[in-house]
Amino acid sequence: MTTGSTATSGRAVVNLTTGLEDPERVTVAMLTAVAAAESGRPTMTFLSKEAARLAVPGVATATACAGCPPLTELFERYATAGGRFLVCPICVDAKRLDTDLIPGAELGGTVPLWEWIGDGATTFSF
Repeated sequence: MTTGSTATSGRAVVNLTTGLEDPERVTVAMLTAVAAAESGRPTMTFLSKEAARLAVPGVATATACAGCPPLTELFERYATAGGRFLVCPICVDAKRLDTDLIPGAELGGTVPLWEWIGDGATTFSF
């Protein structure tokens, strides 16, 4: 892996399946997503399983550890940098979640995710 790269053309996908039951994992995933989006990469975070709850307004409010940035700050930075969320509609239905989602989030499954990826993307899975 090359460090110090300033590449900004490639897409990035962060796949997150964990919610607030593991706030440190969510924090690391969001730090990864924020870094990609703030570096100018088109970035999509796919929220499935328990992570789908994070797209509901008022849920992503934890601070994982002393010294960790609050999730509210990471979600705001991600949105400001143009990051988007694709939220698994099956997960939303199964958990009976409100479909009024946070800014930058929309319902969509694997087909829209593949369409967004197009010719390829760098992926991270948490």
